[in-house]
Amino acid sequence: MISFLPTTLTELKSLEWPQLDIILVTGDTYIDSPYIGAALIGKHLVSHGFKVGIIAQPDVNSEADITRLGEPKLFWGVTSGSIDSMVANYTASKKRRKSDDFTPGGLNDKRPDRAVIAYTNLIRRYFKNTAPIVLGGIEASLRRIAHYDFWTDKVRKSILFDSKADILIYGMAEKSIYHLANNLQADKSSKNIPGLCYIDSSAPTDFIELPTFDECTTDKDQFSRMFNEFYKNNDPLTASGLYQQYDSRYLIQNPPSPHLSTHELDSIHEINFSRNVHPYYAKLGKVKAQETIKFAITTHRGCYGECNFCAIAVHQGRTVISRSSESIINEAKKLSAHPEFKGNISDVGGPTANMYGYECKQKLTIGACKNKRCLYPQICKNLKANHKPYSKLLDSIMTLPNIKNVFVASGIRYDLLSSDSSGDQCLSQIVRHHTSGQMKIAPEHTVDKILAVMGKPGSSELLKFKKKFDQLSSGAGKKQFLTYYFIAAHPGSTLEDMTKLKSFCFKELNCSPEQVQIFTPTPSTYSTLMYWTERDPFTGKKLTVEKSAARKENQKTTLTKKPGTKSNGIAGRGNGIKIRKWK
Repeated sequence: MISFLPTTLTELKSLEWPQLDIILVTGDTYIDSPYIGAALIGKHLVSHGFKVGIIAQPDVNSEADITRLGEPKLFWGVTSGSIDSMVANYTASKKRRKSDDFTPGGLNDKRPDRAVIAYTNLIRRYFKNTAPIVLGGIEASLRRIAHYDFWTDKVRKSILFDSKADILIYGMAEKSIYHLANNLQADKSSKNIPGLCYIDSSAPTDFIELPTFDECTTDKDQFSRMFNEFYKNNDPLTASGLYQQYDSRYLIQNPPSPHLSTHELDSIHEINFSRNVHPYYAKLGKVKAQETIKFAITTHRGCYGECNFCAIAVHQGRTVISRSSESIINEAKKLSAHPEFKGNISDVGGPTANMYGYECKQKLTIGACKNKRCLYPQICKNLKANHKPYSKLLDSIMTLPNIKNVFVASGIRYDLLSSDSSGDQCLSQIVRHHTSGQMKIAPEHTVDKILAVMGKPGSSELLKFKKKFDQLSSGAGKKQFLTYYFIAAHPGSTLEDMTKLKSFCFKELNCSPEQVQIFTPTPSTYSTLMYWTERDPFTGKKLTVEKSAARKENQKTTLTKKPGTKSNGIAGRGNGIKIRKWK
């Protein structure tokens, strides 16, 4: 297996590849890591015999970057990178972000707005009648149907229409992209591939019809109906295909690709990754994101939390697929042999660390419930949380030679810990051996009516967890603390609610919050639906939704201001992105 996907002609010549089968174009710099979607997809395709190259952060005002590898035989793969480009480029106050953790040197000057559209236009500018352009990654996945766009404050078309690309692959794309590459190589139709969207002049008779684009732009009730139908058809075991009319043409969304098995997920993570920035880009400066992911290990994908503001359920799925402990331990051994390894594994986790190693057996056999959630309003009795596999995994990694510390940096879902008899032992283990001074948790709010709108557990669960954490830290003789993530100006939240949250933090949590972000309406979440329609989609009740940038800032400042100071609605601007491990 090659160390890096080629990005220069010199590399192609050294590999004796006269022409590439596939060229991937991405809005991130090229870090050869399983955490980076373009790298993982590229190496996955190479492992199946395809010749794949990569162009990272091409200059959209020049032909120099986009033409340097020539033209692919099979297709171009286009992604914005690890983050939706509008989220990467703008704060919740619509101010331009100065930094980008995925760009060499850290300056936010390489990723264009609406990167998927920009890169597709760039390809078509210099390659006429070229190979198909295939969209993938988080930006394409979450914008695959008609969606509310916060930055223009309107409903936009599917990004497949706006970009004028040929195909869109959504979700975790390993199976879909492999089948597409095979079909294109064999000159076969790709219209029936699961996890694929395309545009056609007619609609399949056995797919579900969504409200038309025109209906969604003029009627918020129709938009809500569309989103509900879209959301509940995301599980590969239960989903139907969908279609949506745009004038005289149709967006066709095939049912989702089947989840990878544990064996298949293991195989992908057993691919050789250098864990470094490609030398072509490394000379441009340090890449902050690499510091976070270089010696981190992914244990699973998917999340059954389904928080209303989070898109993981739509992109990675509601079903948790875990790697085998053998595969994870082998990866830890490889990391410990890396020449730059200093003895510390920075994270062993996933979207939520303590979801490793168990799932609802019913969900695995007949699919996720369409009208019931795993964790809200209470933990489903069919989801039998079991923290023993995670505890055993951490112990096993700690015993490996050359490993000094194994940290859990991914978030912890504290209501899951309290629902399982082995949860206390697991928490004790993490507190004593796997916490680097602080533990990240994301209560998001403490006012129960706002937590209900978010789909999060009540504040009593937070207090129980804090008490346990403090007792365990004290018992271990360690000065450790909890880092809380909170959201300001979420739909339903008022200035009064933020004042209550501030009081709760001061009296009950003994802290002055610093990790606070203003709610950003990102595509394909229920919270964004609430923001656009100003209604709770589950109850139909009207919601207070703050849309003034100044008053949103005031909500944040109310929480972050020091005691005795007055809020002026200005302090606290430039809040950062809470980066989730999305592909």
